[in-house]
Order: sequence, then structure tokens, then C-alpha cells
Amino acid sequence: MKRNHFILFLLAIAAAVGSPARAYAASGAPHIDGTGISLLWVLPFAGILLSIAVFPLVLPRLWHHHYGKISLFWGLLFITLFTLNFGWSTSVYYVLEVYLLEFIPFIMLLLALFTVSGGIHLRGALVGTPGVNTLILLLGTVLASWMGTTGAAMLLIRPLIRANEQRTRKTHIIVFFIFLVANIGGSLTPIGDPPLFLGFLKGVSFFWTTRYLLKEMVIAAAILIVLFYIIDTILYRRETVRPEPARGGGKITIEGKANFILLGAVVGAVITSSLDLGTAFTLHHVPVPAASVMQVALLLVITAVSIKITKKEVREANEFSWEPIREVAKLFATIFITMVTPIAMLKAGADGPLGFVIRSVVDGNGTFINANFFWATGILSSFLDNAPTYVVFFETAGGNAADLMTKYADTLVAISCGAVFMGANTYIGNAPNFMVKSIAEERGIAMPSFFGYILKYTIPILIPIFIVLTLLFF
Repeated sequence: MKRNHFILFLLAIAAAVGSPARAYAASGAPHIDGTGISLLWVLPFAGILLSIAVFPLVLPRLWHHHYGKISLFWGLLFITLFTLNFGWSTSVYYVLEVYLLEFIPFIMLLLALFTVSGGIHLRGALVGTPGVNTLILLLGTVLASWMGTTGAAMLLIRPLIRANEQRTRKTHIIVFFIFLVANIGGSLTPIGDPPLFLGFLKGVSFFWTTRYLLKEMVIAAAILIVLFYIIDTILYRRETVRPEPARGGGKITIEGKANFILLGAVVGAVITSSLDLGTAFTLHHVPVPAASVMQVALLLVITAVSIKITKKEVREANEFSWEPIREVAKLFATIFITMVTPIAMLKAGADGPLGFVIRSVVDGNGTFINANFFWATGILSSFLDNAPTYVVFFETAGGNAADLMTKYADTLVAISCGAVFMGANTYIGNAPNFMVKSIAEERGIAMPSFFGYILKYTIPILIPIFIVLTLLFF
């Protein structure tokens, strides 16, 4: 009886969120027409975001032990309602598309980078002074564009934490690390951040971002670096006990050097996804590219090799555990599937439920408003996956890479900066943000809550910088 009541409950919700939207065939594949989707379909996505924001704050023990189940609840609720409203065929299509083409390559890349970087240990007298911390942030900012924000973040977060383990005030160090290394630093090449890689696949030349985003990246990074040094110096002077050399003092040495070769192999594996190798197989109208299969296979091999060749003592010295990657996998598995309907609304363009967002970037004469492109792309990238958000606005601006690199270069710069820079606005804006937070908390560093991060750091620090960039460039 209870089971029947639950089914009736789901049917009632499905009827409430039902809309004129229909599944339609595009090249034989079932799709949903985002034009008529009710805004209520955003609720499951909002539910997982609010769970991430509220549960750790009000019910921390429950969240710590059951976050996977809470995430699974929102994912299954969405899939159930989606199936009831759009049918089995459409539901299966989107589940396969999301997980085969997006989530599995995404989590395999994070797994490889997490495993490989966890096999590199910096041993020696690294002390968390303002100067040392600033140099680490600067190094990470530079590396992020050439080995990816995730790679640079996972490589340097542990040495940074160890260098500051004797300090009592260090939350700000991790937050600025997220700002610079996990986000803004990855803006100069397609390897740096997924949105730029999608732009590369759509025809944007490899070094276009290096040339056109350099000014914006340098100014944003310089302001943050200087601000960090000032804040860290003030807080360092308030320490009752000044940090001494980290354990294992003496000459600085690097253990697990072979993993640097594997980091290069990870970059190579990512680049293979841009190759046109045809379709490996098609499952329920979802064509899986052979290049994507090759990428995932290579990443799995790299992960296995890193585990095999890295000494146990190296990972123990890093206090390495699998919990951060497990947390990201469980939460983002739901985030990815519940984003289906919000992304469909955006792709519906000016006539969709979120048409006001699309219309806001073009004036009455059809001229692009670059400042609005920057903020619209950025704000949505803070809460949605920044890669599809970038594509939506790339297409809104015409979708022609040749024109966007030349005639409308300022517009493409605005879209690119919005997608990459504003990924730092929230923990979920970019995958390494959440991984860095998880690693820091695992090491006993008290990180702000979801809303606390936004209120204490994003609004007073990042937003003024983005306003300055708007006035200078957009």
C-alpha cells in the first residue's frame, strides 16, 4: 500500500511539472524540446545544490555519513519524474548521453589526476610564510593553463597544506588557492579548463586564448596575489607560534618523480579526445566516439600504472585517501543528470523559459553586449557546468569560430573569461574546487559552508575584481 502511495505521489509531481514540452526525434534520437519546459524542472538540480549547501551546516554528521544516499535520492527522483513525463526512450537516451559522453570521461580524468598527483611528495623544509605561500599560488596559477586546473590543484594542494600545518589561520590560503589555481590560472590554453577545450574543438585556435585572455588573466591574478600576500602577512603576524620547518626538514626533495611523466601522459590522453576516429559504438541513439573510449582507457591505464609504481610510503606521506574523489563522484553524478533540463532551457534560446538570459546579451539592434555575455556566462557557470554554459553562449554569439576569433573577439573573450573566472564563485563552479575543499577538510582545515564561501569570499573579493574587469575590458 505504501508503495502504491509513493507511485501516486510521483505521478502527481510529474503532472505538476509536466508541460507542453515533448520528446522529438532529431536524427533519430529522442530529445526534449526546451521551449516548453516548466521552470519546475529546475527543482531537482536546486535540491542537490541546497543539500550540498545546507546539510553540512545544519546536520554535519548526517551529511558526512550519508551524502551519497542524499545525492542518490535527488538523482533517482529526477530520473523517475523525467521518465514518467517524457517516456522510457527519452529517459534512457539522456541517461546514456550524460554518463557515457560526459560523466565517465569527466570522472576518469579527475581520478587519473588525483591518483597521479597523490603519488608526488614534496619533502623538506617548506614553511608556510606569506612569501612561500604566495610563490606556491603563483606557481600553481602558471601551471594551471599547461596541465589543467585539476592537475595543478591536485599537485600543489598537499604541499601547501603541509607547509601551513602549524598555522592556526589557514582557511583563506585554501580559498585563494581555489580562486587562482583551480580556476583563473587555467584561462590561457584549451588544456587549462574544459570550456576552452570545447572552444578548441569548435575551431578556436590553440593559442588564441593565450593571446587574447592574457591581459584579463594577469590583472585578475595580480590583484588576487597582492591581496592574498597582504591578508596572509597580517594573519601570519597574529600567529602566537610562528611555523617551523615542516616535518622531514632539510633539503627540499621530490619523491615519486615518475608521476610527472604520467601527468604529461594525462594531458596527452585529453588531447586524444579531439581526434576524429569515428564512432566506437552506438547505444540507443547515443554514438560514443572512439576517441572518447581511447581517452578513458588511457586514463584508466595511467591510474593503474601510478598505483603500481608509486611507493606506499609516498602516498602515506601525502596522507592520501580516496574519500575526496569518492565525494566528487557521488555528488557530481547527480549534478550532471539533474542539469539536463536547465541546459535544455538555455539551449531553447530566446523562446525558452530562460529566454530572458539569452535576450539580455543582445541589444535592440542585434549588437552583442559583451559585459552581459561576461556576467551571464559567469553567473550560470558558477552553478551549472561551465562547459555546456560556454557552448550555449558560444552558439548565441553566432557559433562561427572564425568570426568570434576576429570580428567578435571581444565577445568570445567575455564568454571565455566568464566561464573560467567565475567558476571560482562557488564550490561547484569547477570540479577541482570541491576536491580541494574535501582534501583540506580531511586534513582538519575548517572550510566555509557553501553560502559562507559566497558571502565571506566571493562577494567581497571576487565580485569587485570582476566589476573592475568589466569596466576595463567589456
